[in-house]
Amino acid sequence: MIDPDGYRLNVGIILCNDEGRVFWARRLGMRSWQFPQGGIKFNEDPQSAMYRELYEEVGLRYRDVKIIARTRDWLRYDLPERYIRKHSYPLCIGQKQLWFMLRLRASESRIRLNRTAKPEFDHWCWVDYWYPVSDVVYFKRQVYRQALTELGNHLAPGKPARAPAAPLPTGPRIVVQEG
Repeated sequence: MIDPDGYRLNVGIILCNDEGRVFWARRLGMRSWQFPQGGIKFNEDPQSAMYRELYEEVGLRYRDVKIIARTRDWLRYDLPERYIRKHSYPLCIGQKQLWFMLRLRASESRIRLNRTAKPEFDHWCWVDYWYPVSDVVYFKRQVYRQALTELGNHLAPGKPARAPAAPLPTGPRIVVQEG
């Protein structure tokens, strides 16, 4: 669904483990990594869309996770000009997202990237909480920073999630699971 302003309604998912690390996934056949996310269908509420996307992209069901928090408002990012499909209608100029923070309750072995005929991801790993802000594609960085800042306060109550002032260093990652 695309709103009247040209933003596609979407949900973003920050999946955390008990150590406070976050699930980070590589897009199928690409070098880019991101959090799971996906569009909200017509007549679908955001929480239902989140659970559908969680299953389609990560293979987890509602019983495998616990919702910790959700952003209060929609967070938006604009697509760079070269990614806007000028000849499609309605015209989509960016994403309008509600973000959910989830804690994994089940075993990691429940994570499966191949639940659908067209998987979104081919590798995943756990990374430090703020790592995604520096590793995600540049036009999503501000939204990631906003979501992690707002929702991080719910991950460890009493410990405010402060975003790093400078860009985080990138480093090697350990791939835990393949699709």
